Amino acid sequence: MTLRELELFYYLTENPHVSQLSKKIGISQSAISLAIKSLEKKLGEPLFDRIGKKLVLNERGRFFKEKTHKHYLALKDAQLMFTQNTLFGTLKIASSKTIGEFIMPQIFFDFLSQYPNTSIIKDIKNSTQIIQMLLDGEIDMGIIEIETNEPHIIKEKLGSDKLIIVTSDKKLANKNLFIDQLFYKKWILREKGSGTREIFLDSLGSNAQEIELFMKFTEFEEIKTLLKYNNDIITCLSKFVVTDELQREELFEVIPKNINLQRNLYLVYNKNKYKTNLFSLFQKHLKNNFHIEESLP
Repeated sequence: MTLRELELFYYLTENPHVSQLSKKIGISQSAISLAIKSLEKKLGEPLFDRIGKKLVLNERGRFFKEKTHKHYLALKDAQLMFTQNTLFGTLKIASSKTIGEFIMPQIFFDFLSQYPNTSIIKDIKNSTQIIQMLLDGEIDMGIIEIETNEPHIIKEKLGSDKLIIVTSDKKLANKNLFIDQLFYKKWILREKGSGTREIFLDSLGSNAQEIELFMKFTEFEEIKTLLKYNNDIITCLSKFVVTDELQREELFEVIPKNINLQRNLYLVYNKNKYKTNLFSLFQKHLKNNFHIEESLP
């Protein structure tokens, strides 16, 4: 059944005189009759009783109207939104943990404030999970912390982030040390698949095999609490995560020699993704407001 057939059906429920309706909406009586007969044929039974020159709803017609009218109105609203090119819809976006907790909230807030007819379903996953979600079509876009050469994924650089080695051991504050001079500490890292973990271990090369992982963590508050109360613990995090603690001198940065802990952050999406107006506008908004490099302390 078509929207036009349904529209004429609802018109007739309010004005059962085909001739009057024909004049009111500027459609021939035969076109109205053909549309109603087509609708009834698709449903398998009449919706009107033909009484004189009137079409009067029968019991099946009343039931059909009751069950369908609100859905028809919703479809008409949706059609109007498309024809008027109004920005609307829902985006599904997954961000890696550092980005999702420390950078994206304000970006989401500003976008939704500007476009109130839109919505965003947010998720926080590690970078590897986000890539898989894109391949499976579960999300529209992701923001990740690792390099990827997956052929079905398009990546666009958003900015760079600085990872630091951090501890509550004040004796190591701002010390410039080789990484193997820190192997005696209890190392705590994010779970496998985390961009922070992968960048850190990759930067160590063969030395990565020498680190004995004491435990892993998923929540930033968990690791910060452990760091504050155990000065024999050490980890690698984005500087964003511990900016306040560094300023209050609750935690301290250790500067590793000959190790580059910069990383690129990327917007990623499936190469087969159809770019709606909403997708393209948020993509532009994200690029214009992702000012992580300028914000680094």
